[in-house]
Amino acid sequence: MLIEKIKRLEENLKTLESIKAGYTLDQIEGDKIDEWGLRYGLLESIQIIIDISCGIVAEKNIGTPRNFAECIGLLITGGYLEKAAGEKIKKMIGLRNLLVHEYGIIDIKKLYNYLDNLGDIRDFINEIAREITE
Repeated sequence: MLIEKIKRLEENLKTLESIKAGYTLDQIEGDKIDEWGLRYGLLESIQIIIDISCGIVAEKNIGTPRNFAECIGLLITGGYLEKAAGEKIKKMIGLRNLLVHEYGIIDIKKLYNYLDNLGDIRDFINEIAREITE
């Protein structure tokens, strides 16, 4: 199951990279469908990261997290994820919470600027894939 989620995350990352390469902020702001695509693409990708992280925590029995950020913390302390990468993922979880709970008041410019951090998702994929395939 984790391998399938990683593959889905890789597909999402490619789509987000194509949004970054193919759309300007003005284009995203000017088209509600494109804006929704950006929102959903980021939301789903972050949710997949959460699912993978909490799945590893449960599978490896490395702790009992009280929230999604604690899943990331347990991966860091368990040696599955480097601290720097983990801290960046924790910030993404904050974005996910904003997208879920405050959908209407998200600043699209800030959301678009998150596309500059897609390398953090790639780093997560690389570190986690290495750990679960060893």
